Amino acid sequence: MGYFSQSQFDIRLEWGIHAIEQMAGDVDCVIIVDVMSFSTCVSIAVGRGARVYPYPWKDDTATEYGNNLGAITASTTRRFEGEGYSLSPVSLVAIPPETKLVLPSPNGSALAFKARDSGCAVFCGSLRNLEATAIACAAYHRILVVPCGEKWPDGSLRPALEDWLTAGAIISRLPKRNLSPEAQAAAATFQALPATALRQCSSACELIERGFAADVDLCLTTDVDDKACWLNNDHFTGEK
Repeated sequence: MGYFSQSQFDIRLEWGIHAIEQMAGDVDCVIIVDVMSFSTCVSIAVGRGARVYPYPWKDDTATEYGNNLGAITASTTRRFEGEGYSLSPVSLVAIPPETKLVLPSPNGSALAFKARDSGCAVFCGSLRNLEATAIACAAYHRILVVPCGEKWPDGSLRPALEDWLTAGAIISRLPKRNLSPEAQAAAATFQALPATALRQCSSACELIERGFAADVDLCLTTDVDDKACWLNNDHFTGEK
C-alpha cells in the first residue's frame, strides 16, 4: 500500500477511517475535519472551557462510558431544544467551563479514537478555529489532514465538500511545506471557492431542511474560536 502513503510529502491528505488506518502511523500529527458537525461542536465546547470526550458509538454504552468518567453524555439525537447537549452546535453555545462532555459520533469521534491509537498528536479542525489549528500544528513536520466526509444510506463514504474545503483552508495556513497533490488540490479548492458557497452544499441543505439552519450558521463561521482542539489521551482540550 506504499503508493497510497504520500510519504514523500510533509503535508498529506486522505479521506475517512482508511486514511487513519493506512497513514496515521507514519506522521507526527493528524488533523480531523468533520465540519457538520463534530469538529464544530468540539471547537465551540473547548472554546468555552469544556472537555470533550469523543466516543465512537451512538448506543447505550455511551451513557455508561460517560457515567464512568463522571461526565455528561450528549444525546445521540441531534437537537437544540430542551435540556442537555447533542451534536447540534447550538446546544453547546452556553456550555459551562469545566464541563466534561461525552460526544458520541460514528464519524469524527471514531476517527479520533483510531488516530489516538497511532501514537501521533491528534487535533480537531473546523472553520471556527482555522488559525488556531494551523498555529498549533505548525510545529509538526509530517501532518495528515483527514476530511471525514459523511455516509450514504448504505454506510459507504460520501465525500463532503465542507470537509474538503476546510481541510484546504487549514493546509493553506500552514507554513510553506512540501504538499502532496491531494493536499494541493484541497488548498486550491479553498482558494477558488468562497466559503459562502458551502451554505448550498449537500450537507448544509440537509440540515437546513431538517430545521437546523442555526447549526449551519455556526458551522460556517470562520475564525471565531481561538483555541486549537488537541486530543489529550481521551478528551479534547484547548490546553497543551
